[in-house]
Amino acid sequence: MTAAPAPETVAAFESAKGFMPRHEGLALYAAARDAAALGLPLLEVGTYCGRSTLLLADAARAAGITAVTVDHHRGSEEQQEGWEYHDPAVVDPETGRMDTLPAFRRTLYHAGLEDHVIAVVGRSPQVARVWAAPLGLVFIDGGHTDEHASGDYEGWGPKLAEGGLLVIHDVFPDPADGGRAPYRIYRRALASGAFDEVSATGSLRVLRRTGPGI
Repeated sequence: MTAAPAPETVAAFESAKGFMPRHEGLALYAAARDAAALGLPLLEVGTYCGRSTLLLADAARAAGITAVTVDHHRGSEEQQEGWEYHDPAVVDPETGRMDTLPAFRRTLYHAGLEDHVIAVVGRSPQVARVWAAPLGLVFIDGGHTDEHASGDYEGWGPKLAEGGLLVIHDVFPDPADGGRAPYRIYRRALASGAFDEVSATGSLRVLRRTGPGI
C-alpha cells in the first residue's frame, strides 16, 4: 500500500491557500510516490500558494529526489480582480498585481519542505523550452484556457519519461461542472496512444506514459 504523507504535511496542505480538496490531494500524493520510483524529478505546472506542492515535496523527500514547481505567480485568468477566484490578500499593494510567491514561500517554510523544492518563476512555455531533463511526473494545474492548457501539455508532455505519470487537475467531463480545457488535453493525451489511464479521483486524472506519440 502506498504510504501516506506525513501528518504535518497533511495539516499544512489543509491550512494552505488553494483549491484542491483532500481526496484529490491524497491521489496526487499516491501518484507522486509511484512516479518517484523512477528516480526523476516531479514537476508541477501551476504553483499558486503551494497547497499541492507540499504533497509533491513530501513524496520527493521520501524518495530522495526533487520536486519542481513552475509558475509566474501573477495568477491565472479566473484569479484576477472581478473574477470568481480572486483573493485580494495576494495582491501586491505596491504594484496592484497578484503576487502569490511570498505566500508560496511561507507555505513551504512552515511545512519544513523548502529543501525539497525548486521553484521556477516564469511562464510555463518559456521554461519548458529550456528544460532538458527527463521527468518522472508532470502535474498540469495551470491556466484553464485552451491556449494555456494546450501549451502546458505540449511543452511538458514530451519531457515525461516512459513509465512516468501525467497528472491533470480540473478534468470535468460535464461542461456544467467547470472549464473544458483540462478535459480536452486529457482526451488528447489518451487519443495520442502514448498514455494509459491509471486512476480518476474527483477531477484528478492520472495517466502513465507507455510510448511515443505525444
